[in-house]
Amino acid sequence: MPDTELLPIGTFARRSGLTASALRFYDDSGVLRPADVDAASGYRYYHVDQLERAVTVRRLRELDMPLATVYEVLTADPTRATRLIDEHVASLSARAEEARRRAVDVKAALAGNDAVPLATVKGPVLAAAVDQVLVATGVAEDYPAIAGVRLEVSGEALTLTATDRYRLSTRTLVPEEASGADWAATLSGDDLRAVLGEVRRRHVVRLEALPDGVRFHEVAGPGGRAVGGDHGGAGPTSGDVRCRLLDDEFPDHHGLLAALPDPSTRVVVAKDALLRAVESRAEPTLRLSVRAGECVLDGARAESADAAGHVVPAEVEGVDTEVWFGAVVLHPAVATAVGPDVMLDLRGPAEPLTVRSADNGDLATHAMPRTAPVEA
Repeated sequence: MPDTELLPIGTFARRSGLTASALRFYDDSGVLRPADVDAASGYRYYHVDQLERAVTVRRLRELDMPLATVYEVLTADPTRATRLIDEHVASLSARAEEARRRAVDVKAALAGNDAVPLATVKGPVLAAAVDQVLVATGVAEDYPAIAGVRLEVSGEALTLTATDRYRLSTRTLVPEEASGADWAATLSGDDLRAVLGEVRRRHVVRLEALPDGVRFHEVAGPGGRAVGGDHGGAGPTSGDVRCRLLDDEFPDHHGLLAALPDPSTRVVVAKDALLRAVESRAEPTLRLSVRAGECVLDGARAESADAAGHVVPAEVEGVDTEVWFGAVVLHPAVATAVGPDVMLDLRGPAEPLTVRSADNGDLATHAMPRTAPVEA
């Protein structure tokens, strides 16, 4: 294979319209493997002939198609592939109709120079990212900073991190515009909750660093008018909004992530199906059992009809694994995932579980397991 036909992951990402993080996700899930991986650096290279498959994957994922169905479409004959796409679009239409009905209720309910520019981001995208990590904040007298969200701006990325020391969620976004600034601080979680609705209603916001906080400045469009969409009849936005900074030290999440061992088991499973299984259990502590072709959610063994586990079909690679979690830790880790399916990286009963998704940026939530209940 001539070297000129191999593209580094960054070039392949630009030409295919996928992000490098999405390509790594599709490699790990088996949907789109690189043509070559450098043995020393682990860097991925793709053949030019793989561009057509990559573009097809991107287009199918833009339809919110689950990975398992994407793989079926890619490996099916044209007739079956067409039927699979039609079936998926029909299900999307049904969901869109339900969303339109709910949107009516939602819309009815909606009524300087001292700053350093950090990054420019679409307001709804930023608000969704903050929402996804806020659930992992906590309260602790010895670590006040875990009540906040760590904001890091570096190069071409903006990363949000939150942890309660049982969960750790990280969300990475690619800004509309990057300032090139290297900046990090911990934002007050209470302040973020208070301004989230305002940020979500702004089409584009510029994050600006202040001496004691961060300002979310609405970017003006041509003619000096704010670049805003429909505010639900509430009129124009009411000026810049701010979040205070927390002075206390944030936990060393970079060290924790760097120390994680490689997963022994990797699972790709439909998010909604897994979430329903978690929600169906009454026990506060749940056992996640992973084996070929399925995940099973149950509680401690008991003499009751409810003791039977809830089985969720899954793509499983690696060894059979059994791990226990608190329901209040596992549920939000799955619920905040992005996209129709999630990837679970398991490392055994005493190591963090990683719940990964890669749509509109990276989202990863690391959930700490717990020991099995005595009655188990």
